[in-house]
Amino acid sequence: MNSCPLRTSVIGSYPFPGWLELASNQLDRFGPDDLAELQNDAVIVAVHDQLESGLDVITDGEQTRLDFNLSFYGYIDGIDLESSPPRRWGPPAHDQRGKHRVKGELKAPRGLGAVEEFERLRRVVGGIPSVSGCPGVTLKASVPGPYTLSGRLLPNAQYLDRWALTEALLPLVRSELEALVAAGCQEISVDEPSMSCYAHREDPRRFVDIFNRTVESVRGKTRVCTHLCFGNYKARAVGPRQLAPMFPTFLDFHCDEMHVEMASREFAELDCITAIAARTDVAVGIVDVKSYYIESVDDITRRVRRCLELAPADRLVFAPDCGLSQTARWASKRKLATMVAGVHQVRRELV
Repeated sequence: MNSCPLRTSVIGSYPFPGWLELASNQLDRFGPDDLAELQNDAVIVAVHDQLESGLDVITDGEQTRLDFNLSFYGYIDGIDLESSPPRRWGPPAHDQRGKHRVKGELKAPRGLGAVEEFERLRRVVGGIPSVSGCPGVTLKASVPGPYTLSGRLLPNAQYLDRWALTEALLPLVRSELEALVAAGCQEISVDEPSMSCYAHREDPRRFVDIFNRTVESVRGKTRVCTHLCFGNYKARAVGPRQLAPMFPTFLDFHCDEMHVEMASREFAELDCITAIAARTDVAVGIVDVKSYYIESVDDITRRVRRCLELAPADRLVFAPDCGLSQTARWASKRKLATMVAGVHQVRRELV
């Protein structure tokens, strides 16, 4: 249960500043010290924007996942990183993201990089006092779950299908979660958007088993969150945008907070938050990251009050529908500011 009623949070990613976009396309021109400075500066920018909005929970904005060389796949032995996507031109879609060929046993002897990200975030934030109505700011790390990670790998004779790849990745993700806890991370989001995208065609009980085995060793040692959405690459969904195929089965996830995409779907199926809140905290996607309509404070207060009719304040968290990496920075800043202002307005009314 939330120690902070009507908590405000983010999913994980945040848009790159323009200069970082430019730099990430020519990383070979930078030395290791240049890259370290680049990464540190980018996290400072993301942290500044989030703190300025007054959020209760912030991340590093995933600013240091600049390129595949510096993302999770770059830490995994046993794969050939794809050199180019299969389709470069035309309307944006998921086939513009290539897949990596598996050539050997999947291992991550250096971890997956999330611990270094968290430690950088902690250094940047330092001893920041409370900037909201709650005691202090929580630093959250986000890690893709093994099923979602498996989606960009090509099966081979050793790993015959996506399920086999998922099983091979599961202990790597679990070890990363354990290392984050050991580093002092108090909140971790294990993001499995692929599960919500494909729950309509796969056995949701199998997804629950995978998720629970992934987090079993850190359960009770950190706040475990998960993010369910329908895809957001280039602001495009990839799955049927319905929660019904997931529930009630997904209520058995061993997590402390479950996030559901709502704003972009005009709050369809909002009544599902009652069942979620009976088991765990429910984070409601309350601003639409796929739209450049900037929600007003009044929009937010109305949405929060609707949620309060369905779930208690100490079970509710409010966040954007998804990560903000696909939304322009100017819009992201304004959306976060109005989201927090609206939530705080209702929070004050509850006192």
